[in-house]
Amino acid sequence: MKTYDVAVIGSGPGGYVAAIRCAQLGMKTAIIEKYSTMGGTCLNVGCIPSKALLDSSHHYEDTLNHLEEHGIEVPKGVKLNIKKMMERKGSVVEQTTKGIEFLMGKNKVDTYQGLGSFEDQTHLKITPEKGDAQIIEAKKIIIATGSKPSSLPFIKIDKKSIITSTELLSLNKVPEHLLVIGGGVIGLELGQVYKRLGAQVTVIEYMDRIIPTMDADQSKELRKVLKKQGVEFALSHKVKSVEKKGKEVIVKADDKKGKEIEFKGDYCLVSVGRRPYTEGLNLDKVGVNVTERGQIEVNDKLQTNIENIYAIGDVIKGAMLAHKASEEGVFVAEVMAGQKPHINYNLIPGVVYTWPEVASVGKTEAQLKEEKIEFKTGKFPMRALGRSRASGDIDGFVKILADKKTDEILGAHMVGARAADMIAELVVAMEYRASAEDIAIISHAHPTYTEAIKEAALDATEGRPIHV
Repeated sequence: MKTYDVAVIGSGPGGYVAAIRCAQLGMKTAIIEKYSTMGGTCLNVGCIPSKALLDSSHHYEDTLNHLEEHGIEVPKGVKLNIKKMMERKGSVVEQTTKGIEFLMGKNKVDTYQGLGSFEDQTHLKITPEKGDAQIIEAKKIIIATGSKPSSLPFIKIDKKSIITSTELLSLNKVPEHLLVIGGGVIGLELGQVYKRLGAQVTVIEYMDRIIPTMDADQSKELRKVLKKQGVEFALSHKVKSVEKKGKEVIVKADDKKGKEIEFKGDYCLVSVGRRPYTEGLNLDKVGVNVTERGQIEVNDKLQTNIENIYAIGDVIKGAMLAHKASEEGVFVAEVMAGQKPHINYNLIPGVVYTWPEVASVGKTEAQLKEEKIEFKTGKFPMRALGRSRASGDIDGFVKILADKKTDEILGAHMVGARAADMIAELVVAMEYRASAEDIAIISHAHPTYTEAIKEAALDATEGRPIHV
């Protein structure tokens, strides 16, 4: 039986990062992965393949609708090869997952393929799909098994027409009419992919706005832009049945007045969130506490009620984000090494990778009002930037919320080209507790999209943006 200082169950962005950091800190480390490839949901059926398709579909849509205005003519017309697009996506995934395997070897982390489950507090059983099970011993164990797509009790996912994001990422044809249940990040990103490729897309959302956890102005702006692109929305609709009849999927929902509305399509994406994935771990065997929502309970050191067992990422409370899991992976490794690491959960950014992109950090207006914190708002439209006009990306804005008395930045919310990259400036600023004035007096290169951040900060500080 092999013995380790640390064993990590799960090789997603939380697990593999935790394993690398443990190894860097001198711990003998093992990582256990249930599937044949490393990288978890994010690398295999989440972040990476969805971004590959978002980029490919963006190129296609630009070629169809926007190249001519740049003086670029495509004389023979444009033809979509969905098979080749999916092959490219697969190649990106393969390169990325193999990169994780390389990093495991480089850092001398032992890898095991199979289902990891607890025998007791320090022993793990690894059961591969084929072959015999084996047991390893570890002084400390990190659970990083991630999450799975959620559904509704009355929906039967058939993985053919009624599907999750996993199946939608590998279709061999473009749907005629894609029904999307859920107006959150996953539904909107994949909805935009297939809208660009020629599908009719209808988003059915229970709440009265899309991306309901983000700032209300972002919800309003993104809906306006997607509507302009041809995506249809049915907000404040409570789905009550999803059935396959012949070649059609029929979704029935009650609108806000209680009237039944029927939607028909050839595919239905169920994207109503994700749930912690702990099946097969045998947590009850060691007595690890789990909440009613299926989340593993941890303290401020991400330690479970069993002293040597830790948990990170989607299986614990908080936003289900790959970068949150990675930060927690580093945090746990350093805690184990006796260090005093730091995570500010308020400053973990959230991003929607539609185009335009949507990015947020810190508090929303609604949260500040609820907490009775007095604030001021600075806002600047992307269309007022020379860089935006040059690229044709004029939709969106940057909004900065600052404390009314101290001018400290409390939240930043943006919609626009490259917002996913731009938000990092505000994350750094807020980590060092910068004021809006601090951002306003910093020189930003011209012409860039980030000038909108400076202008929004000027607006928040003195109500005096230069270019609007």
